[in-house]
Amino acid sequence: MPNSFANTANLVEVENIRDNTIVLKNGGLRQVVMANGLNFALKSEAEQNLITQAYQNFLNGLDFETQTIVHSRKINIEKYLESLAEYGRRSASPILQNQSSEYQEFIRGFVQKNPIMEKTFLVVVPFSPIGLPGKESFVSFLPFFKKDKAAAERVQAEGEQRFRQSLEQLEQRVGQVIQGLASIGLESIALNNEQLIELLYNFYNPETIEKEKLNLPPEIPENDFKDIVKIISPAGVQVFSNYLKIGDKFAKAFFFFSYPRYLSTGWIESLINLPYLFDLSVFTSPIDTGTALKNLRKKAAQIESQINDQQEKGLVRDPMLETALRDVENLRDTLQQAEEKLFNTGVYLMVYADTQDELARLESQITSLMDAKLIYIKPALFEQLEGLFSVLPFAEDKISVHTPMNSGPLSSFFPFVSEDLTSNQGIMYGINRHNNSLVIFDRFSLENANQVVFAKSGSGKSYATKLEIVRSLMMDIENIIIIDPENEYQRLAEAFGGSFFNISLSSEQHINPFDIPIIPEGENPSDVLRSHIVNLAGLVKLMLGKITSEEDALLDRAITETYASREIVPGEDFSKAQPPLLEDLEVVLRNLEGGRALAERLYKFTKGSFAGFINHPTNIDITNRLIVFSIRDLEDDLRPIAMFVILNFIWNLIRAQLKKRLLIIDEAWWMMKNEDSATFLFGLVKRARKYYLGVSTITQDVEDFLRSPYGRPIITNSSLQLLLKQAPATIDIVAKAFNLTETEKNLLLSAEVGSGLFFAGRKHVALQIVPSYFEDQIITTNPQQLLEEKRKL
Repeated sequence: MPNSFANTANLVEVENIRDNTIVLKNGGLRQVVMANGLNFALKSEAEQNLITQAYQNFLNGLDFETQTIVHSRKINIEKYLESLAEYGRRSASPILQNQSSEYQEFIRGFVQKNPIMEKTFLVVVPFSPIGLPGKESFVSFLPFFKKDKAAAERVQAEGEQRFRQSLEQLEQRVGQVIQGLASIGLESIALNNEQLIELLYNFYNPETIEKEKLNLPPEIPENDFKDIVKIISPAGVQVFSNYLKIGDKFAKAFFFFSYPRYLSTGWIESLINLPYLFDLSVFTSPIDTGTALKNLRKKAAQIESQINDQQEKGLVRDPMLETALRDVENLRDTLQQAEEKLFNTGVYLMVYADTQDELARLESQITSLMDAKLIYIKPALFEQLEGLFSVLPFAEDKISVHTPMNSGPLSSFFPFVSEDLTSNQGIMYGINRHNNSLVIFDRFSLENANQVVFAKSGSGKSYATKLEIVRSLMMDIENIIIIDPENEYQRLAEAFGGSFFNISLSSEQHINPFDIPIIPEGENPSDVLRSHIVNLAGLVKLMLGKITSEEDALLDRAITETYASREIVPGEDFSKAQPPLLEDLEVVLRNLEGGRALAERLYKFTKGSFAGFINHPTNIDITNRLIVFSIRDLEDDLRPIAMFVILNFIWNLIRAQLKKRLLIIDEAWWMMKNEDSATFLFGLVKRARKYYLGVSTITQDVEDFLRSPYGRPIITNSSLQLLLKQAPATIDIVAKAFNLTETEKNLLLSAEVGSGLFFAGRKHVALQIVPSYFEDQIITTNPQQLLEEKRKL
């Protein structure tokens, strides 16, 4: 018969939570440090070794017991969905309101149908005050305290003083842990009162969604903590010999009891990244080095005695004894030289399932996974409740199955191996293929919002970009501007009521590069005009090809005089002046000494075969939220010029008014073929952050892009990077540019369409892009799919 608990609050071993500290009923104090992870699988072998060495140094510096927990739960997506719903309500566009609703349902359904997990890494730091009496010790004095109020207050004050002293020592330990994690490259924080309560609630209630929000008061009075215990305690607990039932979940505790002689680096990663509900707890308790050396000396003497005894009897030597002796002697040397430290290590695992059959399947899978690594685990028979207590964040090892282990092999237990890129702001870029978490990220939360997208043709780069555009339109992005070289974004613009401008020789839509820039508030008009003239000079040089230094100086003078002919000069009010055209520059050049040759070269753009391109006043309306400039119908020679003209036009608009914007430049390698256009693009990327602009630079011709001296600087000035499938011929170039490991290179070579690597600052994840059906119908460029849709019509 199972043992059932009518009052599950008695299972909560917490007396109080105060000062960001858990106070246990036995008087012990606990603080919990939450750390981020890193994607260990994508690191090179050398990097993995450096990380584990840093972790070993961290362990060597500890002189107190710690408990490290990996807490795996289903992701709580509700807060993110609430923010999406709020954006949807604020949108005036019925199309975007519908898209927002579809997107929310897609994410909610996707999370419900798939094991989308969130991994939380915790380090529990304990402190047990010596000689501090527990609450029960004062029960016999209560009558006396009721009579003598002053004595009661004095005892209470002394107890508070002892608590403060203990808390100070505990916080010193916590500081040591946080600094030690920082030396490994891990950010960490100590949890506050409210976070501790929510954490305990999720531990005691595994059927709930991780980080479920509780309606707690901002400050929790000590007298009200009994009510908090009722909130966080499980609805019911039934204890069986080999499993528990906690609420609606079945749970089973395991302990690790045998390890191979050599533990490979990162062996624990395959366990941590399993897409299941579980809690993994690792206890490390340092053993006094002097005591350890004394015991090892005895052990070495025993082994030597056995070896000598066998030799005297004339027996064949025993390799196992000789190996054991070498291991003991090596350990004695490293301990004596303080290179290693000895720990009692206990590892416990609690898994959760909806049914007993599912629990059995999980047990079989995990056991097989560990057996393959020669690591053996067993269920904690008749100690399932103790197993639950051992994975709770109280640093209380109730099972006490320990393995003595020095810090070298113990460093292979490095648990912070799973990177999380899930937040409550931004858009969903896809699924983290390593740990089944959602990649939800706000690019504007980084030091800059720029992005580069590199991929071979047909690998999904434009698809991924369009998906980002659709989802960004639901957010607070005020403008999304796209330079489209292949009309891939026309369907998208039509679906969401955007503006589509076709820039070509025969088009009726024109941009005059000589337009007077709008003067941003607080800036000097003369400085803005001079900067604009410099950009125009770069455009004209791109049109003319190579020019001499004398012609360069002449060109600068000619542009200045062209503006002066319309009374547009620095120091004067030119806000209402009529801007000149390219043909006006040609006239000025013809009248300047030495300028006739340049004028002749400009002729094809003013009256020749290219005259319909940029020699007209601007006549486009750019007030729409989504704007697409298509240059598909331009000749190849004109595409870099068109990109320059459009970008200069956009840049003047961006500088005029501060708004949250995205600028998408597809097939950016066209601009990198010429130094002047590459310089302009680099300057735009570098300055975008100041104007609340995120620039996405997309290319399939990696070699041409990186051949430019401005290619790598554009990458380094882009905090967000998306790499999809790469060709074998260019993988080494990409690997060098992005400092990829061999694992990352192989992943990109074997990647399927829509999968690759996603870098957000220092975080790297393997990404799978996942659209909804509604989104796929809008953004697909698959010819077969488009033909099928036409047949249906």
